[in-house]
Amino acid sequence: MSRAAWHGTRIILRQVSPESLGIFDFILELYACCSGDWDGFVGKCGFAAAELDVFLEYAATFLSDVGNYYGSGDQKFVPNVSPDFLKKLASNSPKLERLYNEIAEPIVSTPPFSLGYPGDLAQSSYYPGSCIICKEEIALVSQALEARSIFPENTRIRKAKSGETPVFEVLQASVEKDEHAQEFPLPDSRGVIRLVRGDHSEELSLICSSLTEASKYAANETQRTFISQYIESFRTGSLHVYRDSQRTWITDKTPRVENIFGFVEPYRDPHGSRAEFEGLVAISDTEETKTLTRLVEHSARFIRRLPWADRNSIENNGKGPFEKALFEPPDFTSIHALAYCSSIIFPGINLPNYNDIRQDCGFKNVIIANRMSAESDKAELCPFLDESEAETFQRHKYPAYYWWVVLHELLGHGTGKMMVQESEEKFNFEINNPPLNPLTGNPITSWYRPGQTWTGQFGDLATTVDECRAELVGAYLMDDKELLALFGFTEESEITAEDLTYNTYLQLGVDGLRGLQNFNIDDGKWGQAHSRAHFATLKCLLTDGGGFMTIEKNPAEQKLSVRVDRSKIATHGKPALGRMLLRLHMYRCTADVQACRFYYEELSRVDGEYLEWREIVLAKNEPKPVFVQANTFLEGDEVVLKEYEPTKEGVIQSWAERAV
Repeated sequence: MSRAAWHGTRIILRQVSPESLGIFDFILELYACCSGDWDGFVGKCGFAAAELDVFLEYAATFLSDVGNYYGSGDQKFVPNVSPDFLKKLASNSPKLERLYNEIAEPIVSTPPFSLGYPGDLAQSSYYPGSCIICKEEIALVSQALEARSIFPENTRIRKAKSGETPVFEVLQASVEKDEHAQEFPLPDSRGVIRLVRGDHSEELSLICSSLTEASKYAANETQRTFISQYIESFRTGSLHVYRDSQRTWITDKTPRVENIFGFVEPYRDPHGSRAEFEGLVAISDTEETKTLTRLVEHSARFIRRLPWADRNSIENNGKGPFEKALFEPPDFTSIHALAYCSSIIFPGINLPNYNDIRQDCGFKNVIIANRMSAESDKAELCPFLDESEAETFQRHKYPAYYWWVVLHELLGHGTGKMMVQESEEKFNFEINNPPLNPLTGNPITSWYRPGQTWTGQFGDLATTVDECRAELVGAYLMDDKELLALFGFTEESEITAEDLTYNTYLQLGVDGLRGLQNFNIDDGKWGQAHSRAHFATLKCLLTDGGGFMTIEKNPAEQKLSVRVDRSKIATHGKPALGRMLLRLHMYRCTADVQACRFYYEELSRVDGEYLEWREIVLAKNEPKPVFVQANTFLEGDEVVLKEYEPTKEGVIQSWAERAV
């Protein structure tokens, strides 16, 4: 399973940028040339050791992010070395010279500054090719695919021909290739769509081969079934089969070895629907999972405390019409990642990413405990707090962050009922007596029509609003004494329940400021869904929190400090979160795209003083996390685990020995 995960590397690189594959091969060929003895290059090539150190930092960051754009933020980063230095490195072998000639310009050039709709300032390998495709064309092709029930997650779109009849090649990921591509016209003679199977064919073939071998060791028939469905989906390109694999996967309860495979997260597609490949293999922790299970067993009680519920009503057992009648207790596992191949290493995941499957069949939650502890072990104190609070914040950070993420995944992504019209006369609510919208007091007037989906309707807003809503759910419940007691936090515990709540609100402020570093002023776009969500939440708390939270600016020291009035958290902070949460929940449930866009775009707008804050945040230049992961090797009948030093050299060695 680990080999299958790592074989996805080149798919991700191809999805990031045209030059990422070349840079990856350049770094690994450098390692091969010196056999990992980097100091040997210094005397041989005649450059300073410090310059090599700077390049190795770039290489480790590139490998950890699986590409030359930050996984968190989607901003391009370049090696801070001279072209002459790179040429000297390339002179060590003919292969290096060939690779360098391919990447010499794009490895150092900006623009593009970030990932986004293709243009002068941004680029996207979901829309490759020399003919630039515009937003309207992407939307047009996407709608045509949706009308034919061709899901977008494992596709890329290449505009192959301009002119009177443009041709749009939809590159579908699959092992199989067609001798003759399927074609169909766009409405009003606006072009032709050509469905081309075989994107990432070589890598998917390797993944299928590893999965086939892994299936021999599956623990049960359910695992064999979803592995076979993975293989069929990757072989044929059918996402209908992949959706079936997700329905099967969620029924594999509390496995010792957990996994996630496929084209999963659409964060990096500017259109919000095409997804990056991801491979995760992890081992569950039985003791940590027991605590999560206790929360799952009591989850219905806490759902009734969310802003859209009405605990005094008998309707839907007090949960209200905008919540599922039955909250199917999901499988919730604490896992330790063995192989996590992705441009961003998430601390927690709620899957599948199909709301209809979540709503009708259920879902799974996982918390990646070793990823969370790795980040929390960092020694640096937060620069956005007063020195008097920074040390205490650091000490309380891990438990506050851990349980916030737990609530985010379980009750954030796991709650809510979409109002859906399934056919001309079939609705999942009473159309003749529609439920009242708590925002207006009037019956709802919008819902999802037949064939419409959350991502299809909300487009570029879908992922950030979904993450923001989930973050708000988690934070909203982080002052609930009964809930915190389940986690072992009371007024008598070493870290008290009140401490945990206070730390959470400080974290909301800190995350909101940090989010500003992923706002690109050149094109006015956000580079990361979570960052935009964090800033929007901060802005809500500052403008609607009655002064319970403030940002103190020290111009002389160019420092920003988050201040939270403990006495106002319950009276001002939580109600502000609740009002924002209720809005996003209702927009999402009722498919009210226009109202959501008006509200959320204004709340996440960066102007005036916020631009000044952004400059200070960027000046702090907090280092991005770089993760090093172990490898497994088969020696005879034994699997051997090899771990690496948490250094830039260790990161590069781990990837070189992965042999992908």
